[in-house]
Amino acid sequence: MTQNASPITLHPGRVTLAELRRIHAGPVQLVLDVSARAGLQKSLATVQRIVDEDQVVYGINTGFGKLASTKIAHERLAELQRNLVLSHSVGTGDALADDVVRLILATKAISLARGHSGIRPEIVDALLAMANANVLPVIPAKGSVGASGDLAPLAHLACVLIGEGQAKVDGQVVPGAEAMRSIGLQPFVLGPKEGLALLNGTQVSTSLALAGLFGAESVFAAALVAGCLSLEAIKGSVKPFDARIHEARGQAGQIAVAAAVRALLDGSAIDPSHPNCGRVQDPYSIRCVPQVMGACLDNLHHAARVLTIEANAASDNPLVFENGDVISGGNFHAEPVAFVADIIALAVAEIGAISERRLSLLLDPGLSGLPAFLIRDSGVNSGFMIAQVTAAALAAENQCLANPSSVTSLPTSANQEDHVSMATYGARRLGDMVRNAAVMVGIEAMAAAQGMEFDRALKSSPLVEEQFAAIRQRVAYLEQDRFLATDIEAMREWAQQSTWPAALTQCLPSFA
Repeated sequence: MTQNASPITLHPGRVTLAELRRIHAGPVQLVLDVSARAGLQKSLATVQRIVDEDQVVYGINTGFGKLASTKIAHERLAELQRNLVLSHSVGTGDALADDVVRLILATKAISLARGHSGIRPEIVDALLAMANANVLPVIPAKGSVGASGDLAPLAHLACVLIGEGQAKVDGQVVPGAEAMRSIGLQPFVLGPKEGLALLNGTQVSTSLALAGLFGAESVFAAALVAGCLSLEAIKGSVKPFDARIHEARGQAGQIAVAAAVRALLDGSAIDPSHPNCGRVQDPYSIRCVPQVMGACLDNLHHAARVLTIEANAASDNPLVFENGDVISGGNFHAEPVAFVADIIALAVAEIGAISERRLSLLLDPGLSGLPAFLIRDSGVNSGFMIAQVTAAALAAENQCLANPSSVTSLPTSANQEDHVSMATYGARRLGDMVRNAAVMVGIEAMAAAQGMEFDRALKSSPLVEEQFAAIRQRVAYLEQDRFLATDIEAMREWAQQSTWPAALTQCLPSFA
C-alpha cells in the first residue's frame, strides 16, 4: 500500500476540503489532534453518569425510533447496542468504492471526535487505524434514505468493529473479526450509546457527495481545456472572454471562468490570424462558456462550503454537551447534503451538455468550416459521427439523472421518521454522472484535437499545445475509421485526472 506523502492531523470541526480531497485520493496516515481527546473523555463521563444514576435518556438506555419510550435494563445495554448494529445491517447492492469508504471512516472519526457523542476514544482510534491500514469495511451502496443518519451503510461499518460483517484487507474480503485482528485489535463490546453514535450521522451521504464534487472539479477543468481546443479548431473569437463583459455582470464564477480561458489561450497565434474571417458570432456553446461554466463553478463552490461543514459536523443523536445536557434533535437529517448533491448533479449535467453541443458543432462543416465528421475521406469513413451519438446518449442520461432526489420522501419507522432526505441516492448517482460527463468531454477534446490537425500552420498557446500533446500521447490522429472505444476510454481517463494547469485549479474549491 502506497501512502500519500505527509500525514494529516485531523482537527475535528476544522478539517479542510483540501485535506478531504487527499483522503479520497489515496491512502494517507491520519492522526487525531491530541486536544480532541479531552472532549471525548468528558462526554463519555456524562453518559456513564446517566447510566450509573439510572436516568432515562433516549439512545442511552431506551429503545430506538418508534421504540424510544421503552426503557432498557442496565444489564442489557450492551446487548441493546450490539442488536442495534446487527439489525440495521440490511444494506444491498454493490460495495461502495474504496476511496469513498476511506472518506467515510475519516469523517465518522471526525464527527465522533467533536466530543458530543459519549463514546470511548478507543473507537475513534480504531476507525483511524482501519483507514491508516487501508482495512476497509464492505459497505453495500443501497439502503439509506438519508435521515436518522445513513443507518444501514454505517451499520455495516460498525459491524466490523464488533467482529461481524466483512472488510477488505490487502484487497481481499475477510470476516470482520479477522479484519480487526489485522490491525491488532479485538472486537469491541459496545457500551451505552456507542452503537447508536456509530449508526447515526450523515457520513456516507457526505462522503459520496464529496467524491462527486471532486470528480466534478476534474471534469470541469477538462471541459475548459476541451472548450479552448474547440475554439481554436473552428478559429473562434476570443472577444466574448474580454474581462469587461464579465465584470459588467458581476457573477464571480463567470468572471473566474473567463479569466481561466484567457490564461489558457494566452500566447495563441491562431486567434490573431483570422481578424477578417467574416465570422460575426460563435454559437452559444463557444461564446457563452463563461456564463454557463461560471454558473456551474458557483454551484460547485456552494456545494464545497456545505460539504466541508457537514464533514466536520456532529450529526449524531442525541448530542452530549459540556454542561452535562443530553439533547435529542435531528442533526442526522441529511437535507443539506441532499440539496447540494442535486446542485452538483445540475452542474455536471450542464458541463456535459455544453460539451456535447461543441462536439456537434465541430462535426458540422456548415458551422465549423472543418471536414464533415472530422475525416478527410468522408462517406467511406464515418469519422466521429457515432462518437457524437454516444455523447448525445450520455447527455440525455445525465439530464434524467439530474432530476432532483431531495424532493422525494417516503416515511419510515412507522411514521416516526416521516420526512427523509434521500441524500444517499442523490450523492451516489453523482459517480455515474461524472463518468458520463468525462466521456463526453473526452470525446470533445479528442475531436477538437482532430479539428486542429487540419491546419497546423500556426500554433495555439503554450498551455493549449501542452494539452494537445497530452491528448496525442493517448490517442492518435484519425486518418481513417478504426476501433474508437479504447480511444474514448483513454480520453475519459484524461478528463478525470486531477493534474491540471494552475490557471484552472486556482478557481476550483478543493485545490485552493
